[in-house]
Amino acid sequence: METFLKHFFTDAPTIEKRCRGPIAAYLEQYAQRLRQQGYSRPTGRYHLGLLGDFNDWLERKGILTVEVDSYMAKRYLRGRRRRLMHRSDDELILTRLVHMICPQAINPAPKASTAAEQVVQGYVRFLEEERGLSRATVVSYVPFIRKFLAHQFPNDNIDFTRLSAQDVTAFVHQRAQQMGTSKWVCLLVTALRSFLRHLLHRGSIATDLAACVPAVANWSLSNLPRFLPATEVQKVLDSVDRSSTVGKRNYAILLLLARLGLRASEVVALALDDVDWEAGLITIRGKGKRSAQLPLPTDVGEAIVEYLRNGRPSSASRRLFIRGRAPRVGFANSMAICSVVDRALRKAGVESAHRGSHLFRHSLATQMLNSGVSLPEIGDLLRHRRPDTTTIYAKVDVASLRTIALPWPGGSR
Repeated sequence: METFLKHFFTDAPTIEKRCRGPIAAYLEQYAQRLRQQGYSRPTGRYHLGLLGDFNDWLERKGILTVEVDSYMAKRYLRGRRRRLMHRSDDELILTRLVHMICPQAINPAPKASTAAEQVVQGYVRFLEEERGLSRATVVSYVPFIRKFLAHQFPNDNIDFTRLSAQDVTAFVHQRAQQMGTSKWVCLLVTALRSFLRHLLHRGSIATDLAACVPAVANWSLSNLPRFLPATEVQKVLDSVDRSSTVGKRNYAILLLLARLGLRASEVVALALDDVDWEAGLITIRGKGKRSAQLPLPTDVGEAIVEYLRNGRPSSASRRLFIRGRAPRVGFANSMAICSVVDRALRKAGVESAHRGSHLFRHSLATQMLNSGVSLPEIGDLLRHRRPDTTTIYAKVDVASLRTIALPWPGGSR
């Protein structure tokens, strides 16, 4: 019988041995996943060798499949370490296997060890289930709330009835001095207001303390948008090595950023089914779970086709863009796209104080404005929710600003 184990092992005795024992059926399933995710044969053999040794250990101990959990895996690893047979990813490999055998053994509803952690978990559920916020937003809020609870209730004796407006303002002032950067202070006060509204919503406090959170001086439109001239954008695109599979992928990603102004998270979320080749449209899944369809420029479509035909590795994932190395799955988060941009800028020798993916988004908007495109049209392409978000680009239209500038008092006429 053809098995996925045969892809990694050629000798019959080894394969036959792997087909016996408490978790033999899961070894074949694990081998299938390794094959689908593009792991090399040497790496796959190590994974399956470790799991085969774990299988033998279970059989010697008389442990049944239904008894396998994360605790059993840790017991086995302790013994393996004593035999000086240990690699840094051993625990991750066993964790994946245990999750296949019994998903709830790995990802049960986490038990809060402290009263503060119970409050945090309730807040997380509120953000995800009632507010519908993205996971990334929730993750960015939680550290601030943990610090706030630790500051106010150092002994874990949670009593929100003792919380006052002075406590809130004192915490913000203290943290603002330590953090310094206005960007992080803005995130702090946003998270704290959200948390205090949550406490009011659940009846833990009787007064709306969110109104007591100090505002951070962050004037709207105070900064110029960061951007590259069109020639520099083209220089970055031209520097990509499109002869390699990763180069084909990165070129398609950079074109999506440069031609359509996509956010990094939107590139990560793109799926194979999001491209309508007949209609020439691409579906973008943006912030707040909103989606929009945009026309697919010819050069972008051609770059995606080249990647799909000659660059995209075989993968069970439906994500459009796949990691260059195993596991062959979609990108985990937006940082991968920012890394693609940063490497491309360095290779092209383009100097910029800002090196994230938004650099291309701002460059596109600026280029459109200089070409005579109206601000509402730019806002439609960038999928801005509010018109005033787009008005910042008016600051880079120097020619138009000169026509409305008032003469300097006392200057030449």
